[in-house]
Amino acid sequence: MSNEKLLNSRPHFKILDGMRGLAALVVVIFHFMEIIITDFSKIYIAHGFLAVDFFFCLSGFVLAYAYDKRMPGMGLSTFIKLRLIRLQSLVIIGSVLGLLTFLFDPFSNLYAEYGFKQTALLFITSVTMIPYPIVSERYFNLFNLNAPSWTLFWEYVANFMYAVILFKVGKKVLSAMAILAALALFYIGWQYGNLLGGWNDATFFHGLARISFSFIMGMLVFRSGWIIKNKLGLLGMCALLMLAFLIPYRESWSGLVEPLIVVFYFPLLVALGAGAELSDKHHKINKLSGDISYPLYMTHYPFMWVFANYVAVKSPNWEELAWVIPVSVLLLVGFAYLITEFVDFPIRRYLKNKLKAILLQ
Repeated sequence: MSNEKLLNSRPHFKILDGMRGLAALVVVIFHFMEIIITDFSKIYIAHGFLAVDFFFCLSGFVLAYAYDKRMPGMGLSTFIKLRLIRLQSLVIIGSVLGLLTFLFDPFSNLYAEYGFKQTALLFITSVTMIPYPIVSERYFNLFNLNAPSWTLFWEYVANFMYAVILFKVGKKVLSAMAILAALALFYIGWQYGNLLGGWNDATFFHGLARISFSFIMGMLVFRSGWIIKNKLGLLGMCALLMLAFLIPYRESWSGLVEPLIVVFYFPLLVALGAGAELSDKHHKINKLSGDISYPLYMTHYPFMWVFANYVAVKSPNWEELAWVIPVSVLLLVGFAYLITEFVDFPIRRYLKNKLKAILLQ
C-alpha cells in the first residue's frame, strides 16, 4: 500500500458523526446543571457524563474501521503523527483558553494563590497531557486548566495501545478483555454508586476501566460486523441516544443502571448508528454536528470555571440563570464553530499535507 493511500481517510459513518455532536452538547449542558444543582436526582440530564463512555466506544469502532487494514503497512510513527494531527491542536487550544481563564477570571484570582511557577507547570502539563492534580479549589482535577482533557489522556493511551498491540489481537482475546473491564465497571458502580469518576486523582483508575471497556467494545462491534441496517435516521438515533441521558437518577439504582447503559446500550447504539441511513435533508446539520463535536467538548470547560465562580460569588436567582445558561450554551456552540472553521481544520489540513509531502519524498 502506498504512503498516500495510508494517509487517506476512509468515508465516515455519517450518522455516528451527528450523534457525537449531540453527545458533546449534552456534556456542556450537564456541566452547567451540575454547577447549579448539586442533587443529581433533580437534574433532568443527570447521566449526561456517560456521553464520555459513548465517545470511547465510538472511538474504538472508528479506529478499528479506519486503521485495522492500514496499520501493518503504516508503522507506529506515522500512526502517532496522524493521531496528534487529529487531536493535539484542540488540546493546546483548550489549554490556552484554560490559562487565560485561570489568569483573568473576574470572579476568582487563583493565580495569586499558585504564582508563576505552578501556573506555568499547569500549562505545560496540560499541553503535554501529563496529569497534574494540584488545585484544591478545582477538586484536584487531573487537568485543572481544562478538565475534560482527562478523557484525552486516556484516549491517547488507548490509541497507543491500539497501534502497539490491539490491532493485532484477535476477537477472542478482545472479548476476554472487554468482559474483565465490564466487571470492573459493575464493581465501580456498586462501590461508588455511579460511573462519574476518572477526572481527578482519587478516581484516576476509574478512567482506565471506562476507556478499557468502551474502546475495546467499539473495536469488537466493528470487527464482528455488528452493523445493524435500519431506517431510524438521524433523528431516530439521536432520540435513542438521549434516552440514556434522560433516565432519572436515583442513588439506589444508578450504580447498576449506568454500567448496564455503558456495557449493553451504547454498543447497540453504535451498531445501529453505523447502519442507519442519513436523509439528504439532514446532511448539513449532521455534518455541522460532527464537525464541532470535538472542538465544543475541548473548548467549553475553561468557561465553566468562570461560570462556577460567578454562581459562587453572585448567587444568581433562577430567573437570571434561565437566560444566562441558554445564551452561554449558544455562545459556546458558536465559538466551537469558529474554532473549527478558522483554527482546527486549517491547522490539521496544513499538518496533514506536510506529513504527506514528507512521506512521498
